[in-house]
Amino acid sequence: MTQDEMTDTNDGTDPTANAAADTPDPSGDPLVDQSIDVEGTSTTEQTSGTARTVLESRNLDVYYDDVQALNDVSLAIPAKQVTAMIGPSGCGKSTFLRCINRMNDLIDSARVDGELRFEGKDVYDDDVDPVALRRRIGMVFQHPNPFPKSIYDNVAYGLRVQNQTENMDEKVERALKHAALWDEVKDQLDKSALDLSGGQQQRLCIARAIAVDPEVILMDEPASALDPIATSKIEDLIDDLAEDYTVVIVTHNMQQAARISDKTAVFLTGGELVEFDDTNKIFENPENQRVEDYITGKFG
Repeated sequence: MTQDEMTDTNDGTDPTANAAADTPDPSGDPLVDQSIDVEGTSTTEQTSGTARTVLESRNLDVYYDDVQALNDVSLAIPAKQVTAMIGPSGCGKSTFLRCINRMNDLIDSARVDGELRFEGKDVYDDDVDPVALRRRIGMVFQHPNPFPKSIYDNVAYGLRVQNQTENMDEKVERALKHAALWDEVKDQLDKSALDLSGGQQQRLCIARAIAVDPEVILMDEPASALDPIATSKIEDLIDDLAEDYTVVIVTHNMQQAARISDKTAVFLTGGELVEFDDTNKIFENPENQRVEDYITGKFG
């Protein structure tokens, strides 16, 4: 890929660039694009357990005006695994998630220092197009945000924007199957997505995100607004998605993190990453006393 391809600017077809940061509209879900170059291979040659590193932060600090939201965060996220981020409210979990695909760029007061590398390339380098980056790193938000369109058109939206219309029916079906929704909606694809249940809407948003085949899926508390049955379906889906995608999920539910993740990062007050390790070790034998106190409910 050429340097020119990496520095392509938004042509106006991707609405992500104008999405609100705290209340993103449905069209803010990133689409996949292969135009962003990834120079350097040092990060992808590293390993985390048996998996190569896809995302890595190095001494990452984030400020909102004079308030520091993340403090010197360094961690490496492995490919095709589920990495959970836990911690009390306001500790920087969602801020870190939004740094990965530069959603914080949409907040005027935000400032990011340090490095955040995707496939070896610092995503905050001047030559990286954030719109192209968001097309390779999909995001699913806390509250389902389907378009006021049919189920079919929701899934097909990103494909049409990217002119990936060949074999459209097949691609829509595949995405819905991958999101564990096909059997429930295959006979009503023309039905409005807004008529689906909350859990179905969230799985539809996941189908929409994966239809264009991103490499990473970010999830910001995707089951927090759902009932236990819908939550269980989302958790099963996340486990399946990790076979093909790198999944990073923010959750306030420690039991959920313990059930579905391979790695867990614990953020505590002040935006500090206190511990990051295999999930079993974090929950059964953490090294840091503050992490043990948080997990056992002594504070937080």
